Amino acid sequence: MEVIRDFSELDCLRRLKLGDEGAFDALFRHYSSLVYRFSYSYLKSRVEAEEIVQDCFLKIWEKRQSLRDDVPLQGYLFTAAHHAILNHLRRSKHHLRFQTHLATLSPALATNGAEYSEMEALYLAALQKLPPKRRQIFILSRQQGLSYPEIAQQLNLSVKTVEAQIMQALKFLRLYFRAHGSEILLLLVLGTLSVK
Repeated sequence: MEVIRDFSELDCLRRLKLGDEGAFDALFRHYSSLVYRFSYSYLKSRVEAEEIVQDCFLKIWEKRQSLRDDVPLQGYLFTAAHHAILNHLRRSKHHLRFQTHLATLSPALATNGAEYSEMEALYLAALQKLPPKRRQIFILSRQQGLSYPEIAQQLNLSVKTVEAQIMQALKFLRLYFRAHGSEILLLLVLGTLSVK
């Protein structure tokens, strides 16, 4: 991808705020390769780096009207990329921990893709049954690896509220998995998904 000569970030920002797709295209052509290289340096995966680039530019487009003139777009893009990379690494770490714990509990199940997929589907179905705010808190904690204080700050809640929501989510998941006869998922809830 090429860097555009005579690129004016301020002009591009003003046009972008008006919904000018040409300005968005110019911004993408000017910065996407830089964001890609930055992301790739952390993730070492072409596909994952490209996803980060798409996510960052999608956020720019979605938030175009609230972008500030005094904040460089390049800085905003790299900050967004940095946060997206951290979230990706947290999710990957959680998924690896889930698989490792599953292998410890049942090596045969961990290597059986169909059974693993069934367990994952049951887990996702259980999450969908949680109230939206509780589900959001649980996912931020267990899938994105945020601490209770980080979640509280992000959602403008008290740490005690976050703790209470996690406890209620765990209680529900234990009952749900027991009712569906999934002892391994029940152990995962008590093990890798236990309260931090």
